[in-house]
Order: sequence, then C-alpha cells, then structure tokens
Amino acid sequence: MQNTKKVINRGGSSVNPGGSYWMWYILPALLVYAVFMAYPLVDSVRISFYEGTTQARTFVGFQNYIDLFTDEIYSSRFWNAFGNTWIFFAFHMLIQNCLGMLFAVILTNRTMKGRPFYQTITFLPVTIAVMVTGYLFKMLLNPQFGGYTLKDWGLNFLVHPWLGDKNTALPVISLVSVWQWVGIPTMMFVAGLQGVSDDILEAADIEGCNNWDVFWHIKLPIIMPVVGMIAILTFVSNFNAFDIVYAMTGPDGQPSYSTDLIGTLFYRYGIAGEHPVGIPTPGIGAAISTSVFIMLLAGVIPTLRATQGKE
Repeated sequence: MQNTKKVINRGGSSVNPGGSYWMWYILPALLVYAVFMAYPLVDSVRISFYEGTTQARTFVGFQNYIDLFTDEIYSSRFWNAFGNTWIFFAFHMLIQNCLGMLFAVILTNRTMKGRPFYQTITFLPVTIAVMVTGYLFKMLLNPQFGGYTLKDWGLNFLVHPWLGDKNTALPVISLVSVWQWVGIPTMMFVAGLQGVSDDILEAADIEGCNNWDVFWHIKLPIIMPVVGMIAILTFVSNFNAFDIVYAMTGPDGQPSYSTDLIGTLFYRYGIAGEHPVGIPTPGIGAAISTSVFIMLLAGVIPTLRATQGKE
C-alpha cells in the first residue's frame, strides 16, 4: 500500500498530496473562461433559434439555419464568404507557415551569426496593431498615394488599384496578413527545433546524413505536434479573421464581396446590419457563428488526433 506523507509548510500548515486544494488555483481562470467564453458561446446558440432584436424576439426553431443555407441571398453570401475564408486560410497555411518553417531552420543553424537580430526583425511586424498595418498598406497600395513613390523608384508595374480589383484584393490582403503574422509560427518552430536532442543530430551526422535528410526524417517528425498546433491556430484564427479586412477594404467585402470573410459577414448580419438597410438580424448572425463553430470542431479534432503524441 502506497504511503503518502503530508508536506509541512513554514507556517505550520500541511498539504495532503492528492487533495483537491489545487482547484482553488484554477477557479479564477475557470470563472473568467465561463463568463467571457463559454456563456457567450452557449447564448449565441440560443439566439440562433430566435428571430428579431432584443426588444421583440420570436422563437423560430431551426428556421434561421434553413434560411442561411436555402435562401438565395443568405446562402450566396454565406458560401461566398466561406470560400473566401478558405482562400485566406490557404495563403497562411501554405505561405506563412512554410516561410515560418524555413526561417526557423535558418535561425536554428549552428553556424548562423546575428541570430537575435534576425529573430527580432522577423517578429517585429507581430507587435504592430492590425488596424495600423491595414491602414498603412491601404495607403501604400493606393495609386493616388503610394503610386508616386513607386514611379520614382522605377516600379511602375506595381502601380495598380490592387484593393479595387476583385481579382487581386483578397490575395493582397492575405499577403499583408502573412507578412504581419509570419513571426509567430517562426518562433514556435524555432522553439520546437531547439528541443531536438544534440545527441540525435550528432548520430545523424556520423551516419553521413545531409541537411535535408536530417530535417525530413528526424527534425520534422519530432516537431510534428508543434506543426499540428500551428495548423490548428492558423485554421481557427483565419476563420475568425476580421480586423485586417475591415482596415483595408471595410466590412462590406468590397469590391463586389470579393474580400468578404466569415468574420465580416457575421459582423454585417449580426451587429451592424447589411447595407443599405442597416438593420441587424441577430438570429442569422448567431446561426453563422454556430455553423462556423461546428466546422471548426470538424477541422480541429481530426488534426489533433493526427498530430498529438507523435515523436
């Protein structure tokens, strides 16, 4: 039978190992999470079954969901924003995270000099407010403002209404967002690669493995849980993206709804109201958020199961 002894503190109080005293430490965080995260989520699901504003709501059951997926206007707006969000996510997943991995491999190279400086430069855009970044790039990409500077530099081919062209607006916004947030996956990958044992790397060097073999067959499998976590964070944050689009093109998805994401669509229907009427429909907005939450779960859970615990 296992013998458990009490730990005596300086004040004479005792702590019994295996007791429930630890719950008092997580209670404040649990309370904050319940009030500001869990309750709004549950209440959003409840609102999705009602129609009307706060003053006069009517229970309609699943009608908001039916309208969202069958009504010609609601459905076209939703699936357009859903598709744009996937494009936005693809830019971050394929460009941002791949660049983050590349930068991390370079920054963890043993022979590299000035590593802290380059790490700071890579992470610096993350410290800038998203709205500030959006407005700055909006001015730089405007032919009436930034166009003169580009012409003076001999870069006439870059003078184009990038944000006014529906074929280029979303890719440009996505690349601006990639530029700002690439520092986060870079630092996470750096932390993961620094955790790879030197003994394993020395053994691979003795066996004659080149840098590519070491990365592909040793480093990448070891940091696969980090890769999975970054993929999940990218997926969730991109499906909640709003501020960068709001700063660069506004909440209406201009031009011609080509930059409309799930976040801006929810904002228009659930909070601000769809232009030009401007009357919000909280039931539809809640149905959008609940539907996206279910989609996020459907994407996050398989990713966790596929990557957690791999060594």
